Formats: sequence, C-alpha cells, structure tokens
Amino acid sequence: MDARTTPAAPAAVDPVELLADPYAGYAALREAGPVHRVAGTDGLPAWLVTRYEDVRQALADPRFSLDKANARPGGYRGLALPPALDANLLNMDPPDHTRVRRLVSRAFTPRRVARLRAPVRRTANALLDAMAPLGRSDLIAAYAAPLPITVICELLGVAEEDRPDFRSWTDALVVPDPARPERTREAVGALLAFFARLLARKRAEPADDLLSAMIAVRDEEDREDRLSEDELMSLAFLILFAGYENTVHLIGNATLALLRNPAQAAALRADPDRLGPAVEELARFDGPAPLAIRRFPTEDVTIGGVTVPAGETVLLSLAAAHRDPRRFPDPDRLDLGRDATGHLALGHGIHYCLGAPLARLETEIALGTLLARFPRLELDVPADRLEWRPSMRTRGLLALPVRY
Repeated sequence: MDARTTPAAPAAVDPVELLADPYAGYAALREAGPVHRVAGTDGLPAWLVTRYEDVRQALADPRFSLDKANARPGGYRGLALPPALDANLLNMDPPDHTRVRRLVSRAFTPRRVARLRAPVRRTANALLDAMAPLGRSDLIAAYAAPLPITVICELLGVAEEDRPDFRSWTDALVVPDPARPERTREAVGALLAFFARLLARKRAEPADDLLSAMIAVRDEEDREDRLSEDELMSLAFLILFAGYENTVHLIGNATLALLRNPAQAAALRADPDRLGPAVEELARFDGPAPLAIRRFPTEDVTIGGVTVPAGETVLLSLAAAHRDPRRFPDPDRLDLGRDATGHLALGHGIHYCLGAPLARLETEIALGTLLARFPRLELDVPADRLEWRPSMRTRGLLALPVRY
C-alpha cells in the first residue's frame, strides 16, 4: 500500500519510512483517527482501518466481502490470476466459501498436521547441521525459507526431485517488478504448468498426502457440492503459497525479535515449554502480514464513525491493530509472558487461517530447535542495516545475517 493520504486526512506517512518501520507510521494514523482514505496496494483509493476493535469486528462482519465481483466498477484491480489459481478461499464468500472450506477440511485434518511434527523437527535439524560448520549464515536463505517449503511439499506430496524454485515464483507475485512485468506472467505460467502436472501425477499414483486426499474429495461421484477442477488447483496453489510465504516471514521476523531482545531469548531457552505462548506474542509483535486481504462492503458500512460506501476497497491494518494500546498495554515492547491471545495474525471469523495449526507447529519447532542448537546466536550486522522486502502485502526480511 502506498501510504500517502489525501489532503483531507489528518496524517501523512512516507511510504519508504512505512516499509522500514511500519509500526511508527501506522501508530500515527491510528492515533489520528480510526479510518483513513489512502492509496491502496494497486494505487487506487482505499480505506485503511487502524484500531484493534474496528479491525477485529470487520474481519468477522459478513457485510465485508472477499469476492472481487463486489468491488465497484473501475475500482480494485489487484493481481490478475487465471481462474485455475484464483478460485480459492481468499476470494470467496458463503455459500461457496462454506462449501469449499468444509470439503478441504475433510482432507486437511488435525491428525495430518500432527503427523508432520517429526518431519518438521528432522528438517530443522538437518538444515542447522548444514549451517553449523560455517559459523555465520543468512538465516532466511539457509533456514527460514527452506524449512516451510520442505514441510509444505511433504504435506502436499511433492517429491524432492520435483520441487522447483517456488521462492522465485512467489517473489514475482508478491513483489512484482514494474520494469519487468514478464516475470509475473512467467511465474503464473510456471505455477499453472506445475500444478497441472502434479494433479495428473497424483490422480495416476495417489499416495498418503494432502493433495491425493483433496483429489479423492474432488473426484467423489454423486456429490453436488464437490470441488470444481479450478477450485482444486486453486486450493493447492493457496496451500503452497500461504503455507510457505507467511511461515518464512513469521520465523524470520520472530528470530529477529528474539535477537534484538536477548533476555527474552534466554528465558525461552531456559524454559522451552513457553514456546507455544511465545509464538502468539511474536506473531502479534511483528507478524508477516501488515494488512489483511482486501475487502469490499456489500452495503454502506460505518466504521469508527466513518461511512465507507459499498464496493470501495477496505484495508484492515493488522500491524496497527496489534500495536493498539487500547488492546495490548505497552504494545511496542516484546513480552513473551504477555497473554497475546486475540491477536489477528492468523485471521478471525470464518476466514481464520485454515493452516494456522501448521504455522504454529513449524514456528514453534523452528525457534525451539534454533535456540537450543545455537546458544550464542547473534546478528552479524547492525539491526539498522537489515533490508526489508519492498512490499506492503508482506513484512519480511530480504536476508538475516547471523553468526553463532
């Protein structure tokens, strides 16, 4: 999102500063007022909601649609994806959302996620084994990125030899280069071809994995509510994209927060049983998504005393909500003893993240294993020299140089 406000808005934020430190910029907006007119992620006008209670209520309000068909004519453009990748839960409202989520939940079970605990731990240790002799590494490239992609491929049933460069594809979608629009088109084409081949292979040779289970649900006979082929491929894409992209940055941002708060990291090493609650606070403190996915009111809606017309683009600022002192006292302080339940990093309402248990599992194991294996882990560059991805859609580091 370009955070330039209209002249009538009470606060203005430099977008470069917002990328470097979103929390100070969002705090200025939050304290100036609950809703602001801004330029959205696609450059078109949008409404930014900044206070916790308003954001939380809007996330669960059925009047806020995720279906782009409810955007006003000439309004939101966003990223154009073909139907085979776009027919996913992030673009659906009930009853389609209810139907698709119910069907995929039959395959994406808590038992299937729980079975990944040992593979996650094994992968984390293998990655740290490779890092250990080096003494210093980029923790994003060597650990935070390969761990989730290995886990999500294991979940979907993608063989190791068939795992292409997902990171380059997701980067091309999340951080498109205006000077090279062909990169985005090439990434979309590569994703379509990859999933088409993968679905065909799983149909021919089903196995005990999530994608085979989803195909079985899709191909059941005599089901009027079954998944369409576009919905099946779009779900596979969403699970890969969200399961990888968000978890990379959750692990990376959490590690940086601990490195900048060594006393908190030491307490966590001393009492690993605190890892579960710690992940909740780390997700609140510096989560991977500054904004929830855009929404479109199906009727005029009043938020914080401001009336937003139907069809307008609404952006819900999770970054601002998570640092709202009305909900979280002393919110700019990392406090692993804080009760951070109620944070919105994984959503709220019917669109609560389907993969939340997996994201928690991966982050807990990734941090616990890292802290145990490298007790002298520290930043290898000054914190103010770290570079963040140039995107308002995600908050994540380009690299995290560490020594140990």
